[in-house]
Amino acid sequence: MPDRQDAWELLCEYTKGRSLRQHALAVEAAMRAAAPHYGGPAEDVEEWGVTGLLHDFDYEMFPTAEEHPYKGSNILCGRGYPDRIIRAIMGHATYTGVPRDTRLAQALFATDELCGFLVACALVRPSRSLDDLEVSSVRKKLKDKAFARSVNREDIRQGVAELGVEPDAHFRFVIEALKPVQERIGLKANAE
Repeated sequence: MPDRQDAWELLCEYTKGRSLRQHALAVEAAMRAAAPHYGGPAEDVEEWGVTGLLHDFDYEMFPTAEEHPYKGSNILCGRGYPDRIIRAIMGHATYTGVPRDTRLAQALFATDELCGFLVACALVRPSRSLDDLEVSSVRKKLKDKAFARSVNREDIRQGVAELGVEPDAHFRFVIEALKPVQERIGLKANAE
């Protein structure tokens, strides 16, 4: 399997925009934390991280439902990525019909939209940080349809349900997983 550096280079080859790269880094961090937490101690943290990093790598060049993530999956196949990663990436787009039948695929689906939403929540705080972001605030923002309207709330709800976890606990888990990479994903760290 290609390593993390190969994955980063592939992401950068297809994704030039800073915000989409930051989103990839956020989902990578969440997936690295999720591997032992949701998958168990035997799960490959690198594999889970690479899956998160590459889940949208083709989106900037191929943004339509007819192309994403199909084009990316073909590219990943041609570059030697395992079927397990490719299936999880295909499954994160509900319209592909690829079942999320592994913990890897379920965790990717449960973290993808949520990562974007949590970053949006942090960006509107005076601190511009996750350090003081409370789960109650996340829940309140989820109810506000005008806030971060491009985030699919149904995907967040469905992802948590498929993962089989309590929503507040999952929100808290992902917030904590993102804190160490805050500066890399466009937020401020260590707000007081």
